[in-house]
Amino acid sequence: MAEASILVTPPDRFSGIRTRAESDRRRRRLVAIVCAAVAVATLAALVLTGLPETVGSRAWHYSLDRLTRHAVAIVLVAMAVGVSTVLFQTVTGNRILTPALMGFDSLYLLIQTMFVFFMVPRPEAIAGGLISGGLSGFLGQTALMVVASTALYLWLLGGRRTDIHLLLLVGVVFGVFFRSISSFFQRLLDPAAYLQVQDAMFASFRGVQLDVLVACGLIVAAGLVVVAALGRRLDVMLLGRDPAVALGVNHRRVTIVVLVVVSFLVSASTALIGPVMFFGLIVANAAYALLGTTLHRFTLPVASLLGVIALAGGEMVLGALGVESALSIVIEFVGGLLFLFLLLTNRAR
Repeated sequence: MAEASILVTPPDRFSGIRTRAESDRRRRRLVAIVCAAVAVATLAALVLTGLPETVGSRAWHYSLDRLTRHAVAIVLVAMAVGVSTVLFQTVTGNRILTPALMGFDSLYLLIQTMFVFFMVPRPEAIAGGLISGGLSGFLGQTALMVVASTALYLWLLGGRRTDIHLLLLVGVVFGVFFRSISSFFQRLLDPAAYLQVQDAMFASFRGVQLDVLVACGLIVAAGLVVVAALGRRLDVMLLGRDPAVALGVNHRRVTIVVLVVVSFLVSASTALIGPVMFFGLIVANAAYALLGTTLHRFTLPVASLLGVIALAGGEMVLGALGVESALSIVIEFVGGLLFLFLLLTNRAR
């Protein structure tokens, strides 16, 4: 009987493991489906509650066009920030690090300050959209941030071994450096120009132009195609450098590709609406908590969907309170508390 028990027990144990794994997969798919349904419902509510009562009027069509662009901008930013944060935490192996720590937000503010300082007196700069958020301004700001971040990566990753800690330390130093230069030039601005820079410091979905949305959508779509091509190699990267290399993954190449994709996604979303430093930290960690896994086929879509729910829901709630422009402040406040919680409870990994 004892020998029979030994022979029977392993298959039963494996069967139990398979059953539990299948149960986890079903639960994660259910979480993704529920998040998708809530995200669609929240976006529909955002658009429908903003329309005037007179259907078919000129004001109704104008509001529908404006709210549709608003909803599309929310989806693009949620996808760009959610995907880029999850990927960045994968290659760094740390759940409290975000691309914002690489100085993206500070670089964006420096670019805005330089545009205002050197070009505000020039009518052609304003007419060309460099300052008002037109297509040329969006592409120019995105290109500057992508070039700066890519040069930083190639410089730091030129050796044989990827040193993520050095990369992060240099990113923090560059962030302080950019903020210092921005502060210096802001002190030289006249009050009207200074107010223009202050307005750019807070994220806003208002007044997003259609051509800018198309350009941002193409950048985000291209980034997602590259991420899809990496496939299961991203999951192997979660094991760390040495296990990934042992399993046949070119760790350095995948890391560089991921960081370049992250630079494009974060640059596009920041140039579209402005800086949101802790937003990626919130949605990424919420996705990990809901799913109970770090597998990218679950975390990437769920983090994006949670971003849509947070942005669209936050816009509706703050709009009802009459303070819709304060969404970025609320995000920074909640994200800052979450950052401290993760840091103090040692849940960075």
